[in-house]
Amino acid sequence: MKKINLILIVICIGFICMTPLYSAINKTAQTGLQFLKIDMGARAAAMGGSYLMIGDDASAMFYNPAGIANLQHRFDFFATQTKWIADISYIAGGLAANIQNIGTFGVSYVAADYGDDIVGTRYDATTEQGYVLTGNLDVGAYGIGLSYAKSLTNKFSIGGQVKYVFQRLGENLLSSGKTVKNEVSGVAYDFGTIFYPGFKSFRFGMAIRNFSPEFKYVEEGFELPLTFIIGFAMDVMDFMGEHQNNLLISLDATHPRDYSERIHLGAEYLFMDMISLRGGYKFNYDVEGLSAGVGLQKDIGTMKVDVGYSYSEFEYFDAVNRISFGFSF
Repeated sequence: MKKINLILIVICIGFICMTPLYSAINKTAQTGLQFLKIDMGARAAAMGGSYLMIGDDASAMFYNPAGIANLQHRFDFFATQTKWIADISYIAGGLAANIQNIGTFGVSYVAADYGDDIVGTRYDATTEQGYVLTGNLDVGAYGIGLSYAKSLTNKFSIGGQVKYVFQRLGENLLSSGKTVKNEVSGVAYDFGTIFYPGFKSFRFGMAIRNFSPEFKYVEEGFELPLTFIIGFAMDVMDFMGEHQNNLLISLDATHPRDYSERIHLGAEYLFMDMISLRGGYKFNYDVEGLSAGVGLQKDIGTMKVDVGYSYSEFEYFDAVNRISFGFSF
């Protein structure tokens, strides 16, 4: 256990030391495939995206793959739909299976629907407008991930995910007269840890998301939205001794490749292990901020069913709504 503690401390110190250097050598707003940054799941979104140390079901694969090592049942299924801004929608889901003495395996999926009313243009100096319409663009994106996690001890869990990502943004007509498809695809990696030091339910850990080589559209290269996160969480009702209800508080400090540091703060009040009231806030965002939501979970025989809803404010845009459904057995 002492060796595991030392490894985790070294990782966290390394992360902190890398942050100022990383900020100095990278510019903001230089990443693509932005759908990889969207909150997937009503519970996580309602808690302001502060989910690094919270997720213990299939939805954890979108935040910290180490979380699926703590499944409460052998199998867990999760699905969610997000009504994003500008009539964009996302559908995501995951399935995780805990294989005793081996670890937990999972598969996840996310697809972006940008609609069918995005119209392309082409430069044309002979027209009054300076361009001509080229018709509706065929656009879309998706990602498929395979995860593995394992609890090395009763206090320390580790997990990783490899995912194939794809995005299509119509076609381009080059000056040579050749038409090329704007499509990119490749592999990205996630990695995370969770550590319980032994003080009540307090835990902390870290994660790296969207680590990958450079992607390229035609001749223009770009990076994926690589993000480093350190997270903390605890049920503050632990200070009350024995209790029927829970008040979970979580905090994630993030360092994204394409922006300055951000803080995600979330809370969840669980009443009688059945009804959840959630709230959160994202600090240092241009348009995102306050979020809230509710959840209902119920044991039906050997199966546990969970449904949730979240509401997120977006300045200058309509609010974003999410619904999620899951069950485990």
